[in-house]
Amino acid sequence: MYNTIKILHSYWAYLVLLILILAIINSIIKRMGNKEYEAKDFRIALFALIVSHIQLLIGFVLYFVSPRFSLFSESGMGEIMKNSVDRLYLIEHPLVNILAIVFITAGYSKHKKKRISLAKFNTISIFYIIALVLLLSRIPWDSWMA
Repeated sequence: MYNTIKILHSYWAYLVLLILILAIINSIIKRMGNKEYEAKDFRIALFALIVSHIQLLIGFVLYFVSPRFSLFSESGMGEIMKNSVDRLYLIEHPLVNILAIVFITAGYSKHKKKRISLAKFNTISIFYIIALVLLLSRIPWDSWMA
């Protein structure tokens, strides 16, 4: 079960990054071109929100079925914090990525309240870029690209 969820989490991450980048590029291009906010733009931002939340749920399941999770009771927090790999998988990756999902959610929520297209595109651009940087900063690149 663990390996299946791990593979799903890894491949779904590609979709999340792709859709998030698409939403960012769409909002920047529309903002620079002074275009009106349309239903397509709403759907792209919403799809980025949905796929990122699904990734979060898959990540929660993976976190709790992971063999590393037992390190909390076996080694304790002090030992986990001393080991950079364990710290990445058990502390940094989950917390920073949850924060990234919070930025995506906040950006989506705030953009819906805006009335002017420029403000909508600015909000999506800023919040989604921050989320993308956070996500990219905590991906375990060594194991993900292998």
